[in-house]
Amino acid sequence: MYDELTVNAIRVLSAESIQKAKSGHPGLPLGSAGAAYAVWAKNMKHNSADPKWPDRDRFVLSAGHGSMLLYSLLHLFGYGLTIEDLKQFRQFGSATPGHPEYAHTAGVETTTGPLGQGIANAVGMAMAEKHLAAVFNREGYPVVDHYTYCLLGDGCMMEGISHECCSLAGTLRLNKLIALYDDNEISIEGNTDIAFREDVPARFRAYGWNVIDVPAATEWKNVDEAVKLAKLSDKPTLIVCHTVIGYGSPKAGTSSVHGEPLGDENIAILKKNLSWPCEEPFTVPAEAYEGPKAAMEKGACAEKEWEALFKAWSEKYPELRAQWDEWFAPKPSYDFLEEEAYWSFEGKCATRAASGTVLNRIAAHVPNLFGGSADLAPSNKSAVKGTGDFSAETPEGCNLHFGVREHAMGAICNGIKLHGGLRPYAATFFVFSDYMKNAVRMSALMGLNIPFIFTHDSIGVGEDGPTHQPVEQLAGLRAMPGLIVFRPADAKETAAGWYTALKSDKPVALELTRQDLPLYENSGKAALKGGYILSDSEKGVPDCLLIASGSEVECCMGAKELLKAKGIDARVVSMPSMELFEEQDEEYKESVIPKAVRARVCVEAGSPDSFFRYAGLDGEIIAMNTFGTSGPYKQLFPHYGFTAENVAEKAEKILGR
Repeated sequence: MYDELTVNAIRVLSAESIQKAKSGHPGLPLGSAGAAYAVWAKNMKHNSADPKWPDRDRFVLSAGHGSMLLYSLLHLFGYGLTIEDLKQFRQFGSATPGHPEYAHTAGVETTTGPLGQGIANAVGMAMAEKHLAAVFNREGYPVVDHYTYCLLGDGCMMEGISHECCSLAGTLRLNKLIALYDDNEISIEGNTDIAFREDVPARFRAYGWNVIDVPAATEWKNVDEAVKLAKLSDKPTLIVCHTVIGYGSPKAGTSSVHGEPLGDENIAILKKNLSWPCEEPFTVPAEAYEGPKAAMEKGACAEKEWEALFKAWSEKYPELRAQWDEWFAPKPSYDFLEEEAYWSFEGKCATRAASGTVLNRIAAHVPNLFGGSADLAPSNKSAVKGTGDFSAETPEGCNLHFGVREHAMGAICNGIKLHGGLRPYAATFFVFSDYMKNAVRMSALMGLNIPFIFTHDSIGVGEDGPTHQPVEQLAGLRAMPGLIVFRPADAKETAAGWYTALKSDKPVALELTRQDLPLYENSGKAALKGGYILSDSEKGVPDCLLIASGSEVECCMGAKELLKAKGIDARVVSMPSMELFEEQDEEYKESVIPKAVRARVCVEAGSPDSFFRYAGLDGEIIAMNTFGTSGPYKQLFPHYGFTAENVAEKAEKILGR
C-alpha cells in the first residue's frame, strides 16, 4: 500500500536533506512521520493549490527544529517545494531554512523554532476559529469550520509557555484544537527523565483537555484512529504519540540522533530497514505521491463545496458578507486621520487612560478588534465597552482574558493574527514585557501588525518600587528590528501611536504612563513622523535642543521657559518613536534636529542607551543609570533629576553660561 511508502518517503527525504546540509535534526522526522502523515493525508482539510483558503485546517510544527518533516510533507503534497529545494535545506536564500518561516515557504502557517511558541500560536488560531464561527456561521451555513493541528515535542512541553497557553485552551474549551505530542522521551542531553518526569496526560486532563494515548504512534493508522476520535470531543485534545526518535536508523532511541546528521552509512542502513526501494539519493517512487495526490483531490473538492456554501451564504446574508470582507481585509477601511473627534481631548490625563479612550473610538469603526490583558485590563484600560467577553460560553465576545500569562498572551495574539479575520492586541505592565519578549520578537520577525499596550512605563509607577519600574525595557525593545516603539507625551500623541498601529505593517509597542500628563497645543498628527518640533525657538537656529519622549517632555517644556528667562533660546523636540523618525528623509530630520546645534539635552526616564545617537558629542543625557526606588512618583522624578530645573541647568552648562 502506498501509505507506508509515503511515510517512509518523509523519513528518507528528511534524512537525506539533513545529511546533504551536514546539519539538522533527523530524530523527529523519522519518529513522527507516521503521525504527521495521518493528519495530512487522512484528516486535514487542505488544498495545496490554494494554501490561503480561509476555511483550511491549520498545521503548526511547534517543534520547529524538525523542519524537514514539514518540508518533506510540503513537497509530497504539492505545495511547490521541489526536490531541488530539499537539496538546498539550510542553505543561504533557500526556500527550506533551518526552521520554518512564515511568508517565506508556501504552506508554513507560522515561524517556529523557539520551543513552545508554536503551540501558543495554535491556541490563538483555534481561538480565532471559535470566535469567527460564532460571529459568521448561521444554521446550515458553517462557513467557518476547521481544525488547528499542532505537533509538539518534549521540549515544548517543558517550556513554561506551553503550561500557560494549554491551561487557557482548556478553560476556553477549544475543541477544534488537536495537539499531537511526540513523546519520544529523548532530549539533547539524554533521556528526558533527567529533568522531566511529570505525568503529562494527567497535567492536560487537569487543564480540561481530552487525552488519547497512542502506544505505537510510529504506525500512521493508530494516529489516524486517534485523530478521528479527537474530533468527537467537546474539549481540546492531546494525542500522546509514543514514538521512537530516529526510528529505523541505527541511532534510534539515542540523544545523538536529535540534532546530528545520520551519516551516509547509517542512511544506507535506514533505507534497508525501511525496505526503501531507491538507492540513489533524493529519488522517490511515483507511488509515494499517490496518497498525497488523493488527499489533495479531496481537499480541492472540499474547497469547491465550501465556495458554493460561501456563495449561498453571501447571497442570503449580504450584510455578513460585507462584514467578512472588511474583517479579512489587510487594513481597516476606515481612516481616522481627518476625523476631528479621534484627535480631540481635553485637559490632563494619563496616556494609559487616553489609550483606553482611543481604543474604544477605534472599536466603533473597527469591530474585529479581539484582544485583552494579562489580568490587568482595569489598569491597562484595554477593555472595549459593550462587546462582551470571549469565553467557552460566549465565543462571540471580543474582550480576551488571558489570565496572568504574559508570554502565552503574546504568542496567542500572533496566532490570532496569522489566522486572519481578526485584529488582536495585548496589554500588560511595561516591566512584564520581559516575560513576553520572545513572542514580541516573533511578531517583529513575521511582520505581524499587532499593538502591544505596555502601561506603567517608568519610575512613574511609584510605590510599587523597582520590581515594577521599567528602566532597561525601552532600550531593549528599540534594539529589536521590525518593531515600532511609541512613547507618547500626551493624549493626542497617544492617538498618533494608535493610528500608527492601525496603519503599519509592523508590530507597535505603546509605552504609556500611569500618571497624568499635560495636553500640548502643538502635539497630535505631527507625532506620526516619530519626532517633531513641539515648541520652537524664537530665532532661526536655536541655542540648544531639548529632546525627550513621553512624560519627560514636560520637563523640557518647563526648562524652555526657565532658559528663556535667562536669554537662552531653546527648541523642544518630542520624540515618541525613534523608529518612525529614522524613516523620515534627511531634510526633515535636519529640520528638527539641526547638526549645527551641538548643545543638546536628552531626557528619558529609562536607560540612556537609546539617546546617544541624538545627544551628539557635546550633549547631556538625563536618564536612569540605576534601578528605581519605592515611593510616590512626585518624589522619585526630582530625586533622579527629571525636573525642568535640572534640564535647564544641564543646558546652561553645555553652553558655558
